[in-house]
Amino acid sequence: MKIGLVCPYDWDAPGGVQVHIHDQAQHFLALGHDVNVLAPSESDEGHPSWFTSGGPSRAVRYNGSVARLAFGLGPTRRVRQWVREHDFDVLHVHEPLSPSLSLLAVWSATGPIVGTFHSSMERSRVLTAGNAMAQTVLEKLRGRIAVSESARRTFVDHVGGNFVVIPNGISVANFAGGDVLPGHPRPHSLLFLGRINESRKGLHVLMAALPKVAQIVPDVSLLVAGPGDSELALAQLPPEHRHRVEFLGFIAAEQKAATLRSAWVYVAPNTGGESFGIILTEAMAAGAPIVASDLPAFAAVLDHAAGAMFRNEDAEDLARVLVEVLTDDSIRTALQRKGRERVQVFDWDRVTQDILDVYASVMTGDVGVREDLRGQIAGRLARSWGQ
Repeated sequence: MKIGLVCPYDWDAPGGVQVHIHDQAQHFLALGHDVNVLAPSESDEGHPSWFTSGGPSRAVRYNGSVARLAFGLGPTRRVRQWVREHDFDVLHVHEPLSPSLSLLAVWSATGPIVGTFHSSMERSRVLTAGNAMAQTVLEKLRGRIAVSESARRTFVDHVGGNFVVIPNGISVANFAGGDVLPGHPRPHSLLFLGRINESRKGLHVLMAALPKVAQIVPDVSLLVAGPGDSELALAQLPPEHRHRVEFLGFIAAEQKAATLRSAWVYVAPNTGGESFGIILTEAMAAGAPIVASDLPAFAAVLDHAAGAMFRNEDAEDLARVLVEVLTDDSIRTALQRKGRERVQVFDWDRVTQDILDVYASVMTGDVGVREDLRGQIAGRLARSWGQ
């Protein structure tokens, strides 16, 4: 099968959607499919043969973050040429409503198109104001996937339509064993991984909780991995507690597994804007006990049992939960065990087949048969993922 995958975000910038599409391509290739990925990038150089650059990106603020997107006449020409030259059996577009290559690909293509929706938000002025445009995109999608129930609800509430929920995938074996960082894991150490100056990632909540934890766990320490201004982040702590924090800087993809395996406890204090939480699946696969904010998307990934949860943006409650997990080995062991069990449902071997089932439904020529297949797949996936 010839499969085209479109990423709206700059391929050279770190992000969950880029990782998801990369791994999706790798698994399809391993199964013998002909795959090509289109994404914004400065050039094709330094990328695998199955990657095509859609041109350089521009920084745009969206959903509490900064996304690097490609739009304009140049990217439009590249998208049209890419679609025409490859003649895909299925075109799979991620975030098809984003003003980037994904939207351009939907407008340019004519064959079977599948869209995966990753974003989650309670209200979106962009989606509300652009409802008419969104409908023109949705009408061209024969298959619609949401990575979580919260992502599905976001788009149903704003633009309507039916969606199948298939979560982000993870190669569990890649995280399950191997090296750790030198000198780790250290007892009573915490790990935060994310963009440290992006407020919705919640490092400020963890910084506020750290001195409270130290009152009961005197040797608590914190590893912070991710890009950003470390001095600005450290300034949030009282001077007497700043020695507890070590900044690792940007972590390359090949370093992430070892970093997560080095966590005594992994902390996800994110405050909002999360539709899934791929980092939670990676931490579970690495065997790290998880403490996370009680965002609906996080609760769904953890199944309310594979991680200890605290009230969102409540540093006092975060400190309370961290003390419980740090000081009780039985709690940490139980979280590790439940995490390893839970993460199996997100393994790419399972997720890949579910996506291929959706492809089969959109490639069926007869509309009545196609709709019947969609119904069967949606029902099976709902039972499978507990929706």
